[in-house]
Amino acid sequence: MSTATPLFREQELAFRTQYAELKERVLAADRLLPGTPGCLVVRSGTGHAYWYRVYYPVPGKQSEDLICKRDDTSARDAMSERMDLAAWVSGQVSTLRKLGFQVADKLVARVLVELHNRGAFQAGLVLVGTLAYMAWLNELGAIAVAARTLDIDLARRHPLKMAGPVSFMETLLATRLPFVEVPGLPSNAPSTSVKLRGVHGLRVDLLAPGNRLGSVVRVPELGWCAQAIPHYDYLLQDPDPAALLAGGHCIPVRLPQAARLVWHKLYASSQRSGFPEKAEKDRRQALILAAALMEADPAALEQAYAQAPIAMARPLRHLRVALLAKSVAHPPLRHLLSTYLSDDTGAS
Repeated sequence: MSTATPLFREQELAFRTQYAELKERVLAADRLLPGTPGCLVVRSGTGHAYWYRVYYPVPGKQSEDLICKRDDTSARDAMSERMDLAAWVSGQVSTLRKLGFQVADKLVARVLVELHNRGAFQAGLVLVGTLAYMAWLNELGAIAVAARTLDIDLARRHPLKMAGPVSFMETLLATRLPFVEVPGLPSNAPSTSVKLRGVHGLRVDLLAPGNRLGSVVRVPELGWCAQAIPHYDYLLQDPDPAALLAGGHCIPVRLPQAARLVWHKLYASSQRSGFPEKAEKDRRQALILAAALMEADPAALEQAYAQAPIAMARPLRHLRVALLAKSVAHPPLRHLLSTYLSDDTGAS
């Protein structure tokens, strides 16, 4: 008799501890060095000698940042310590990747490091979409397949509490990546996205709560606009501090609560008319996170469903049969879905 294949595998405790230690060290470091750790060199062509950090801020582009005068040993040693930490982090991320942890690519890292260093996540910006799913797999100690994404989805529920105005476009250009605006639709609508040129160019989208999908929401504290997504106010309530592994970095971010991400992804999959592949991706990601949560915090899913708006929860009942068929290997999850997605129950 064949057995159903589990949706995920659990990381060993030792590897989860290794990830937790990495995250703890990074959180204590405050600002992160962009790009590769680099090396320190002395330049003296002007008659005065200075220390520079030579590194690659993005793949294939070398850069040099002035650190201090040659005799300023305190500033040089401080930078050397930061570079040593960056090299240690890079080695840890490489090891964790081989152990099955989710690691996004170097371009994603460059964008998120810049946003972190400017205080955007601390001010309330939230990482959503597939990258949030990848980060939660690591946080929950779950091993599963995650397709490579060409998008960075960022969202905010309330105005960000920044120390001062921060330009969204200037922040992205500070990465030294050649981002361009994505024209709005219709053509006279403000842009809500930027991307790198080419079919496979990285895209960065700014999202916000709104009743009408795709409508424009102004984000004055970033000098930009966001695309409205229904029920994002639910998704973004009380986000959790976490981290994303990307490139050679471990980057502190904020994520939607995992249980709310499950229910909202299922809702999003029910609204994707004409995009069956994306709908299937959303459902699978939601089921994997739900299965992992049933091991770590089963009450979280029940509480998050109880808090979901009725208009968001109602369409989920149409997914009941398909979800039950794909969760056979996880009886507790299957029981929860069978109970909550039946016709006579719903969110309040």
